Amino acid sequence: MDALIYTAMSGAERALHGQQVHANNLANLDTPGFRANLELATSQAVPGPGYDARHFGQLQANAVSGREGAVRQTGRDLDVALAGPGFLTVQWDDGEAYTRAGALDVGPDGALTVSGHPVMGEGGPIVLPPFTSVVIGQDGTISVQAEGQAALQVVDKLKLVRADASELTKNEAGLIVSRSGDALPADDTVSVRGGFLEGSNVSAVEEMVATMGLTRDFEIQMKLYKAADAMAESGNRLIRE
Repeated sequence: MDALIYTAMSGAERALHGQQVHANNLANLDTPGFRANLELATSQAVPGPGYDARHFGQLQANAVSGREGAVRQTGRDLDVALAGPGFLTVQWDDGEAYTRAGALDVGPDGALTVSGHPVMGEGGPIVLPPFTSVVIGQDGTISVQAEGQAALQVVDKLKLVRADASELTKNEAGLIVSRSGDALPADDTVSVRGGFLEGSNVSAVEEMVATMGLTRDFEIQMKLYKAADAMAESGNRLIRE
């Protein structure tokens, strides 16, 4: 009977965990460049002698959806959208992280950031000189028109990387990182669209349907748990009698 209880409680925990994942996705429905989390669960045997028939679900939420979000034109010089499975590189702690969020900002010191994280170029964090206009090319090259000058001059180039969704996960800050923990190499095949922003790739309909399914799953698991408890109580009563 305890094996059934393990199964029911593990299933209920997975359903609750899945609801948290989908609720977070829905909360980021309008977050530019957000990549939906995918719910993962694998079967794992309960450790220890005598528990060979007992299994529980090992829960994970570190898979990332690779589907592209809708792209809209903004006309803002510092907005960029990436084509295909490419990512911008940002500085995170002592290493790198990756994002599809393309609303770039320039700080008072000229540092280029996105969501507060320094944007990485070919030689490290990008710092722009004082300028009157800026142009980001299709290959990620950043050119500025310096104050008092008529011609554009190349300042740096965005470090653009490419990776399949299966190779990626998210860190505690919600930024995308490689599963191996290593920095991804720059990829010259990634193209940039200046003046555009990519939205979230979350589908509200899919998330709501998944949440409704998980709610039904949780109710079923609770019924199984109550049935197992009732059978265990009946067995104990027969032994006493």
